[in-house]
Amino acid sequence: MAYNELGDLPLDDFRRVGHEIVDWIADYLDNTEQYPVLSQSKPGEIKSQLPDVPPLQPESLDSIMADFQDIIMPGITHWNHPNFYAYFSNTGSVPGILAEMLITALNVNGMLWRTSPAATELEEVTMDWLRQLLGLADGWDGIIMDGASMSSMVAIAAAREAVEGLDVRTKGMAHATVPQLRVYISEQTHSSLEKGAMVLGIGQENVVKIPVDCENGMDVDALETAVLRDIDEGKRPFFVCATVGTTSATGVDPVPAIADIAQKHNMWLHVDGAYGGMAAIVPEKQHLFAGVDRADSLVVNPHKWLFTPMDLSAFYTRRPDIVKRAFSLLPEYLRSAETDANTVRDYMDYGVQLGRRFRALKLWFVLRAYGQEGLIARLRDHMRLAQLFGSWVEASPTFERMAPIVFSTVCFRAHPQGIDDEETLNKLNEALMNAVNDTGHIFISHTKLQGSYTLRLAIGNIRTAESHIRQAWILLQKMLTHIKIDS
Repeated sequence: MAYNELGDLPLDDFRRVGHEIVDWIADYLDNTEQYPVLSQSKPGEIKSQLPDVPPLQPESLDSIMADFQDIIMPGITHWNHPNFYAYFSNTGSVPGILAEMLITALNVNGMLWRTSPAATELEEVTMDWLRQLLGLADGWDGIIMDGASMSSMVAIAAAREAVEGLDVRTKGMAHATVPQLRVYISEQTHSSLEKGAMVLGIGQENVVKIPVDCENGMDVDALETAVLRDIDEGKRPFFVCATVGTTSATGVDPVPAIADIAQKHNMWLHVDGAYGGMAAIVPEKQHLFAGVDRADSLVVNPHKWLFTPMDLSAFYTRRPDIVKRAFSLLPEYLRSAETDANTVRDYMDYGVQLGRRFRALKLWFVLRAYGQEGLIARLRDHMRLAQLFGSWVEASPTFERMAPIVFSTVCFRAHPQGIDDEETLNKLNEALMNAVNDTGHIFISHTKLQGSYTLRLAIGNIRTAESHIRQAWILLQKMLTHIKIDS
């Protein structure tokens, strides 16, 4: 086909540069360790190298790629680096990357079944595969979201829709019959739950944060007390979130006991397993998910710890009819014969977004390329590495573990002999984190547990091996000897 200068770029250019990019990606994955994990760029450094105005004339793909290499790459923090241990580590795996190329090339919008039947039906199949891997019973319905923040907000919206006689969908939160709705989370629940309540008009003041116990799980007695107090004051408890793998310390809330309270007081129970939920695939970790089958909704993130590139969050619910009731809206221009006949699913009805990427394709690639046994083996090895690192911490006279190691994240801090002042220890550990991150060799993050500055090493990248965590441990010990803190 002849090249149309008013159409797309020549496919010959695409073939040539596309092959170069695939080679570049393969070289990058093979040599990620040549880069500093944490970008060494200073604020504004990337912007200063880019023009203030858009290009007037076309620029070649070669020049764009050159600028990508020279300007953009120095500003990248390398989440695909095997020594990335901050937040919750993730992976852009080979099958996921290949699928992303196809997703972009096809460029479909899976808002309706008819806008790409394969996108809808593959999502149904793939989410059911994942349901089976997680050990969820028949009847759980899966919907792909962009992230756990959206998944949790959808859960809150569905819970609000489930409150009898409320009719917020039609009349809004300002209607006179709307009671003061109350959301219950623990002190360690992810901030997205609070943000979801803000966005939906519940309000921060109506998000009740329940204390945690010594193992960072929600205090169930405190939850029951808070719910009863709110009922006595005329407020309406309607939503509680239990977490399996909290963000700070990967604690596990007592889901069965929370489910009892939710059932007793007619509250929607949402389980946040965005990180820890993936461990349900591993048979010996299944006990941590006791009670999850009694929840109304659940979120797990394959883009955190199942080697699927950003972004893909799996939202499950046992009450899809309520979710659809909360979000479904059908303007004339989106009507179709299949929809009118109720013979297909239109995923636009189950969330905020109308436009939906073909995310299911990359999860399908990942599940097929590694298989159940391969996924289990990799998750097991990450948990083994975490236990190994934890054993080094516990055997050291200058470090201490700060929380149980439940999954693949280690919470610890430096605690040299003779230094017991908490303020001094906090300053020391903050300085240690900054020092090791500044080397560019590893990247760790922190939290605060009971007021103590705590370092976190989260293992989740498919390329992280024992040699990498040994490198991290050696570096932490070495940098600690160089830090001087005035007590």
